[in-house]
Parts: sequence; structure tokens; C-alpha cells
Amino acid sequence: MGATNPKSIVFFVAVLPQFVAYDIGSVPLQMALLGLVFFVIALASDSAWAFTAGTARNWFARNPHRLARMSAGGGAMMIGLGGTLVLTGNKS
Repeated sequence: MGATNPKSIVFFVAVLPQFVAYDIGSVPLQMALLGLVFFVIALASDSAWAFTAGTARNWFARNPHRLARMSAGGGAMMIGLGGTLVLTGNKS
């Protein structure tokens, strides 16, 4: 999914060439290595977030009252955001 994301493509085209040493040679290899480093960091970061979210979900699911409070809190936040949008509206 990240490889076809336009923001990722712009990032790779705009940022990665700044870290390529042209005098060393093999620019495509250096770009591939930098892309691989980015991939490994993204994989580790996304895996940590997924593990944390799964652990939190299991913690909430162990107690139905806790899960109901979380759902109510999420609903209250959505209502609050909707009210904010209604009150601020379009100023043009």
C-alpha cells in the first residue's frame, strides 16, 4: 500500500537523493538500500503499533464494563466533534 501512495513516492523522489553519495557509485543500489532501510523502520514501527493496539483491545475486552465505557467515550467524542463542526461552520 505504501509503494503506491503518492505521498510516499514524493518522499522517495524528494528526500532520498539527498543522501546518495554520487562519488561512491552505484546510485540505484544506494537508493535501493535507503528504500530498504525505510521499509524496515516502517515495518518495525507499524508492528509495534499493531502489537500495542492488540494488547489494549484485549485489556479492554476482558471487562465488558470497561469496553462499554470506551465505546461511550468514543461516541461522546464524535458528538463533540460534530457539535464543533456545526458551531464553527463555513466562515466564507
